[in-house]
Amino acid sequence: MADRSRQSVLVERSATIDGVKVHLRTSPEPSAGAAMMHVHGFGLSGRYLVPTAERLAFEFRTIVPDLPGFGRSGRVRGALDVPDLARAAVRILDDAGIERATLVGNSMGCPVICEFAHQFPDRLERAVLVSPAGGLHNQPFVRAVGQLARDGGREPSSLIRVVTPDYLRFGISSTARMFTALTRYPTLERLLALDVPTLVVVGDRDPLMPAPERIREVAEHVDNRVLVVAIEGAAHAINFSHPDELARTIRLFMADAPITDDPAAPGRARIMEVHRGSRHPRSDAG
Repeated sequence: MADRSRQSVLVERSATIDGVKVHLRTSPEPSAGAAMMHVHGFGLSGRYLVPTAERLAFEFRTIVPDLPGFGRSGRVRGALDVPDLARAAVRILDDAGIERATLVGNSMGCPVICEFAHQFPDRLERAVLVSPAGGLHNQPFVRAVGQLARDGGREPSSLIRVVTPDYLRFGISSTARMFTALTRYPTLERLLALDVPTLVVVGDRDPLMPAPERIREVAEHVDNRVLVVAIEGAAHAINFSHPDELARTIRLFMADAPITDDPAAPGRARIMEVHRGSRHPRSDAG
């Protein structure tokens, strides 16, 4: 679990993207490492992604935005959809002078990354999809609400203090419009079309996702570059609840190393490599 008593190492600032003021959290100093942007979920800001992002901030040039219309960023005219958010993500990279980046998404952030890859394939280095929600498993809306309610009881109680202000700020009407946009988005089609090394991380207690075994069955039928990892004991908001395990998994993925658990890590969580696609890169150590 994360130690939330200490102050984040990330620096908060803002940038104007296409006329909208966007709130950002970034590495404290320019890093020589690869660029890495963390993309938040439905109705939320990037705040709940900070526990994982700050553990990687000195190894990678890190950006954690509140996408336009979310969190502390300004609102935009009209209803946002997934392609709009993908275009906003690439404009944030443009503003930072970053040509290519690894994108780390949670929940709705994963379809945004898939669309980013579809629109801007030359800008995506790698993809990390954590609890990739938004597909048929989360429809209709009433089913998704029930799944979110069950997930709430499986997350750390401290998450409520982080996400409640975001949900209230986002509003009911924006929630309905954004959910409609997600239901119309071809998430699975875009996911299967990804042609960069891709890490999918799921929690075995996540009610918004199929069981890891089912995900493995689907992945094994596709000749791809996908690596699937399960974190035992985690639910949906893995970036917040299990930042040490997720950061370790991302480091190993970035190094093309086998995904292994750290037996010395405190707590009961365990990292398990579920599936490694035949085209996924391997280091000499792998």
